[in-house]
Amino acid sequence: MTKARDISDLLDANGDVKSTALDNVPPSNDASALTTGTIDNARISLDANEIPSLDTAKITSGTFVDARMPSTVLNSNVDLTNLSASNLTSGTIPTARISALPSGVGGKVLQVVSTSTTSNVVTTSTSYVDINLSLNITPSATSSKIFVIYTGTNETNGTTGNRLALQMLRDATQIADSDGIGTLGSMNGIVTSASISKLDAPSTTSQITYKMQGKSNDGTVMVFNLGSSTGTLTAYEIAG
Repeated sequence: MTKARDISDLLDANGDVKSTALDNVPPSNDASALTTGTIDNARISLDANEIPSLDTAKITSGTFVDARMPSTVLNSNVDLTNLSASNLTSGTIPTARISALPSGVGGKVLQVVSTSTTSNVVTTSTSYVDINLSLNITPSATSSKIFVIYTGTNETNGTTGNRLALQMLRDATQIADSDGIGTLGSMNGIVTSASISKLDAPSTTSQITYKMQGKSNDGTVMVFNLGSSTGTLTAYEIAG
């Protein structure tokens, strides 16, 4: 600074040094000297070669625009084999993206409901009566089949030719029967084991009641679920 330079050229009215008076201050490239304020964007240059080394931990806000992301980021180059299905909270997966069910899945048992009894039922009724074997099952799909099977030990009493009959019901509809079980010989008290099965197609997802009933064909005494023998009714839901 020369004496010819007036101090008014150096200081403004507030006593601060005018920026135009700093033309003889040498520049500094030491960033540590910048302790306050901000640098205008126009004064910052970014070397593209440094971007690959940018630590993602330093990216704490904002979003990347699609144009800045490679086209392969969400295609087959991304491994989604460990993606949890719990992360799919919206949207639908196109059918074309779902592989076909493996062979053999058709016919899979989806559920089993069973009931049994040792309580015998004695009747002379020539009309069907309940024999203490009833169960409820609710199919999971209208395409499901229900395989129902009954096994039991029963007794016919009376003279030659006496017979008992059994029927299987879905709700109030007969779906199977076995008439004429236990033809008698020349003696009373013929014990017979019976088995009836039916592959039913109820076409519903509402609760269904399956049950067994029995009767005497000629009005003589018939005993169902004889003594301590167990009568059993089981329903299997089979995938359609």
